[in-house]
Amino acid sequence: MDAEFLSDGTVWLSPPAVSDIDAITALCQEPSIGAWTTMPVPYHRADAEKFVYDIVGPGWAARSPTWALRGAAGGSVVGMIGLSPLYPRRDDETAEIGFWLSRSARGAGLMTRAARLVAAAGLDPAELGFERLEWRAFTGNHPSAAVARRAGFRYEGLIRGGGVQRGVRRDIWLAGRLRSDPPTPSPDWPADV
Repeated sequence: MDAEFLSDGTVWLSPPAVSDIDAITALCQEPSIGAWTTMPVPYHRADAEKFVYDIVGPGWAARSPTWALRGAAGGSVVGMIGLSPLYPRRDDETAEIGFWLSRSARGAGLMTRAARLVAAAGLDPAELGFERLEWRAFTGNHPSAAVARRAGFRYEGLIRGGGVQRGVRRDIWLAGRLRSDPPTPSPDWPADV
């Protein structure tokens, strides 16, 4: 498996390219994306350029890959998903998964499929080789929690004041998936998450 390009025949993941900058800029105008991420709000074309040039390329070289989610091979970007190692804060065998999806692509299970593909590549010793993946979301982000649960992440709790979004400290939910965990939906999530 080539970790740079992942597909299950329904979703296609590839590194975001310069040709995606305008689409990324347009998609990141959706208020629901900015509400749950730490990306700049308002989001400008210069932000997308910085993302593609300064984060995507160097990220791949530093074991921090980002994929554009597409609904067809060579199709337009409809979302983004990536892994960010947690070192030196913790260890270099743990990465955090993060993602967003455009409103028009929601409800078809595309992000769950993408999260399963990325988790498989992230935990595969022959690919990215992480031993643990973490999912974190600001409390109340139920759609993100549903994706994480369906992708095999186990709910681990609430971290009070565990994240900062544009200068405001917020509570976050935490879930994890170990290399030994099955990729099937995790049954142990609280009903209110």
